[in-house]
Amino acid sequence: MRFELFIARRYLRARRRQAVVGFVTGISVIGVTAGVAALIIALAITNGMRRDIQERLVGATAHVELLRVAGDGMRDWQPLMERLSHLKNVQAVAPGLYGQVLISRNAKSGGALIKGIIPADEVKVGDLLQTVKEGSAQALNPSSGGYISTPPLVIGDELAKSLGAEVGDTLLVTSPQGELTPVGLVPRYQRFQVAGIFASGFYQYDSAYAFMRLADAQRLFSEPDLVSVLSFRIRDLYQAADIGRSIEQTAGPGFQTTNWMEQNRELFRALKLEQVVTFIVLALIIIVAALNILIALTMMVMEKTRDIAVMMSFGVRADQIRGIFLWQGLLISSIGTGIGLVLGYAISFAGSQYRFIRLDASVYSLDYLPFAPKIADALIVAAVSLGVALLATLYPSRSAARILPAEALRYE
Repeated sequence: MRFELFIARRYLRARRRQAVVGFVTGISVIGVTAGVAALIIALAITNGMRRDIQERLVGATAHVELLRVAGDGMRDWQPLMERLSHLKNVQAVAPGLYGQVLISRNAKSGGALIKGIIPADEVKVGDLLQTVKEGSAQALNPSSGGYISTPPLVIGDELAKSLGAEVGDTLLVTSPQGELTPVGLVPRYQRFQVAGIFASGFYQYDSAYAFMRLADAQRLFSEPDLVSVLSFRIRDLYQAADIGRSIEQTAGPGFQTTNWMEQNRELFRALKLEQVVTFIVLALIIIVAALNILIALTMMVMEKTRDIAVMMSFGVRADQIRGIFLWQGLLISSIGTGIGLVLGYAISFAGSQYRFIRLDASVYSLDYLPFAPKIADALIVAAVSLGVALLATLYPSRSAARILPAEALRYE
């Protein structure tokens, strides 16, 4: 063991002539532990929020969507869909017809976004139909049988709760695109039977989304052979912008694409800013702990002035004296950092496994607080903690190295 490290360890374990020095040292270790653990937990939460929101967004929606610039939808879309399905990096294509409707059951009603789909194609570009927890989405298939007199409908679980609907119930779907009659514009409406209820865990979809067969949606909106969007699933979702431009060029003039990154840019930017701000705020805890280390080492230098003078009179160099207190600061910080990392990762692991912190899905989009600890975060936090502690030891270590043995021992 190096001489400096040996003396530093002896000083940390030695009985104090002034109890306050040991107390401040203990507070320093606790401060570093709390700061490191809080940083690990906070970064795990922000990573988990970003991961879960991204996974659910990407899973619930298409990677790229193609629309008409004029917004009047696409007619004769089958040849276009066939041509685009053969593009490089395109895995699947699905047509869809969107429309805002009012869904009612007895005295309860609520707005919803209907999507008319071809189920065999839709499951290839999105995962919402795979999260059906009650009933089945198979009723949407043309060859499924059943639900012939009353067309099938699959709705989100939050929407079902607000309507008090269960599988098998009949709902009245009213379209604002009405029919012109002698007495004026009359809204179109049709009764549907709840075939399934999905639960994606993403409140925006569970509370406002519903699926019906494409042919049923076209009849409801009086738009035969019309789709409003072609949805794409691609091989590399981070290349969505480039692949979108390729789709636009192939589709020709009058078309434009949007992708999952554009649709959610502000959300992910806010999450990134939140992560940075959280890191800065919680790093202040480590800085406060570093100030305690500075105070503790300064008091220790004052307490050990005689010992330092004796060592220097025996030939110990000034740089070795400086190293003793540098090692003391690093030992205090290392102990606190190590305990903080273990504590932070233990809490984060428990949170990710047991999901014991529940959230209001209507506010946070997620129904639990996710944790996603990363090894890279541990390296960054440890480097910051040790670096700040090292800066805090510079002044007391320099002060110790500048002690003059003759002056320190004059009155001994």
